[in-house]
Amino acid sequence: MTIEWEGADLDRAAASAAAEERARLLERRVGEPLQIANEFSEITVSRVETRNGTRLLIDSSKTGQWIALDPLELEALTWQTVRTFSEMIGTPDAPLFPDSPDQ
Repeated sequence: MTIEWEGADLDRAAASAAAEERARLLERRVGEPLQIANEFSEITVSRVETRNGTRLLIDSSKTGQWIALDPLELEALTWQTVRTFSEMIGTPDAPLFPDSPDQ
């Protein structure tokens, strides 16, 4: 039995595109990945080279979520307060500011 919902085909296409992008990034990994874990989370951080420069690929093995951040995005993390991260952790599995439907 297959469960379908409105927009299921769009969700499948987005998931497939994301998986392909992650695979391309992993092909360009430089050096050994770094794993960091505690009782709440486990992540793997890898340096990857793209045509637009170096990125850090951050993978969550528990959720399957990942993100590739460039140096400016990483620097922006240093501009945040503890409250910003508390807000993000307060709504797990969701972005702090969801994309608008027209993006």
